[in-house]
Amino acid sequence: MSDLKYLGIANPSKLHWNLSPQELTQHTIEKGQGTTNDTGALVVNTGKFTGRSPKDKFMVKDAITENHIDWENAAFNIPFTSEQFDKLFHKVTAYLNDKEVYSRDCIACTADEYKMNVRVVTEYPWSNMFAEQYVYPSNGCSKRKFLSSMACYLCSRIHG
Repeated sequence: MSDLKYLGIANPSKLHWNLSPQELTQHTIEKGQGTTNDTGALVVNTGKFTGRSPKDKFMVKDAITENHIDWENAAFNIPFTSEQFDKLFHKVTAYLNDKEVYSRDCIACTADEYKMNVRVVTEYPWSNMFAEQYVYPSNGCSKRKFLSSMACYLCSRIHG
């Protein structure tokens, strides 16, 4: 798939696909979003929100997930309705519509019974590289259906 229209991102100002870590590093430096240290590693100041917060993990609770997730552990598995997800999804895609975006086609998990195609769409090159470190390359699986993940959108903008 060569565009993101099916997600509702019809008019990004620029769209980058599956860039290498070197290309993402270069984009990050050119945009003034990071630098390299004395070993050549990319360094990015993410501000006060520097880690993954388990209390910011929301999952859609529906007929598919209802009996497969430990909903009793509400500190880590916060239920989210399909309607809330749709509202958030549409706000994120509207936000990204005129932005320069970075898209990565990849695979989460290599075990056949759990393997899932994932398309990661990010606003920043360094966040796309962060995602690249946690997944496997799709190796030409781009014609398959992809679950989409859009990162680097401050959800407080939409929940606030």
